[in-house]
Amino acid sequence: MQEILAEYRRLLGGIDDWYAGCIERSGGQIVCRPGCSGCCRGLFEISLLDAALLQSGFAELAESVKEQVLVNARLRVNDLQQRWPEFQAPYILNPLPNDEWQNMPENDLTPCPLLGADGNCLVYQSRPLTCRLHGLPNIDCSGESFSDDWCTLNFVGSNPLHRAELRYPFRDAFAREFELLGLFAQQLTGRRQLELDTFVPSGLLINFSTDF
Repeated sequence: MQEILAEYRRLLGGIDDWYAGCIERSGGQIVCRPGCSGCCRGLFEISLLDAALLQSGFAELAESVKEQVLVNARLRVNDLQQRWPEFQAPYILNPLPNDEWQNMPENDLTPCPLLGADGNCLVYQSRPLTCRLHGLPNIDCSGESFSDDWCTLNFVGSNPLHRAELRYPFRDAFAREFELLGLFAQQLTGRRQLELDTFVPSGLLINFSTDF
């Protein structure tokens, strides 16, 4: 599985390079930076592959920091289990009704358990794909839109959807992501599965050695 994670990191590196290039070419219209943590609130789904990536970064933290992160993660998962008693290890969301977990409250301002007191991500180099994409529209080089949302702090007073310099081969990138997720699931569960989602707090609690 380490080979798959290494390949996934390479894929994410391409996304990071794209984002950095967008910032450089934006003329100051993109304010997203490490430490800008307004979007690091609430709950949003991540893949099981992202959860494994998160845990690799989490493993490098100081023990005292890990303890506090796990306290916050467990509190969050306990709250979710009040809502969904069946949400138990390995904390996979997909068996639950889609409309319940894919539309979490937007006014939830609870910080991510991996958000440091200074507003920086504690595992920035191991953050999930969705965190790396947030803030900019995801428009493929072909013009196909995978997400037409962007942070309201970016491109104030203008619409970035038709800016060619913001485009990226997202279709190929997402296809590769699904391919790697399928390989990861095959090794982990014995079945090639593409719908294995969790949340960041629950992803930190998954035991990849015993939960599958």
